[in-house]
Amino acid sequence: MIIINPKAGVNAHRNLHSSIIESAEELTYIDRDGVRKAYDVDVRFTTHAGHATELAALAAGSGYYGVIACGGDGTVNEVARGVRDTRTVLGIIPLGSGNGLARHLGIPLTVKGAFKVIAEDRVLDADYASANSRPFFCTFGVGFDAEVTEKFNSRPGRGLKNYIITTLEEYSRYHPDTYTIIANGTRITEKALIIAVCNASQYGNNAYIAPQASIKDGMLDVTVVHNGSVLENAMAAIGMLSGMIGHSEFATTTFRAQTLKIIRNHEGAVHFDGEPANLSKIIEIKCYPGKLRLFSTSMKSKLRPLMAPEIPFLSPMALTFRDLSYKIQNIIRKIEN
Repeated sequence: MIIINPKAGVNAHRNLHSSIIESAEELTYIDRDGVRKAYDVDVRFTTHAGHATELAALAAGSGYYGVIACGGDGTVNEVARGVRDTRTVLGIIPLGSGNGLARHLGIPLTVKGAFKVIAEDRVLDADYASANSRPFFCTFGVGFDAEVTEKFNSRPGRGLKNYIITTLEEYSRYHPDTYTIIANGTRITEKALIIAVCNASQYGNNAYIAPQASIKDGMLDVTVVHNGSVLENAMAAIGMLSGMIGHSEFATTTFRAQTLKIIRNHEGAVHFDGEPANLSKIIEIKCYPGKLRLFSTSMKSKLRPLMAPEIPFLSPMALTFRDLSYKIQNIIRKIEN
């Protein structure tokens, strides 16, 4: 089954439907007798939120070999929700503005290139995760990134430029919350800017929030961005854009866990694979190893950061400024006392 979201991505992608259908009709397989045959192709267009999940679940329940999601991260999430925990294989034709899971897997961002991956028929038994029983497949987040996602999805424009504009606008008025994270037998309580729980390495557009994350290790990579100074937060952002966020130790904490709990003071905004939602103040997160079958490339995906990795040489400089700032603040407190 080919599931196409006609509203995915930017306007240029809306003219690709015929190309998608033609490429799908050219897919072939080798049967048990060694004869190459064409797949029976069932093309469906989504009409409302959740429709892709309904269609994918119908296909999986009917024994379809594969379901191909043609759209952005939201469409991929919906289709994956319909085929998880089944033998039906997920394919991705990335048409969105971020394409986080496709980029993590190294799937080409062209229709022909993405269909070539499906034609190779390399099936990966991948992990997925859930937050309060709702599945996600790439990233889940609370805090500043969730607020940005909520505002970004309400804007008329898409793309990286509009995402950056939204981020800068929200940063000027955002007030971080205090969170308690329970994982691996330990408890951390702090005021954090972002808590990102990652099955894959990036948000999309090659912005790496968990560069070392693997979709097949049975673990979730957690990145906590501390509530620091403007300089510290800027260095965390540089780390994300350069694929070096784990090296900004004074701005972030990273760890891995199969399950974790996040407790906050109130219910509020979260995001599932870049789609905004609201959850309660207690969030239970769990990884499901090897429970999502998907078409993947034969090569390991390479880091392709937006910013040259050499930029993080500024981190020692930022650390010096931070220490100096702390010393000045301590002196001011002593004078005031």
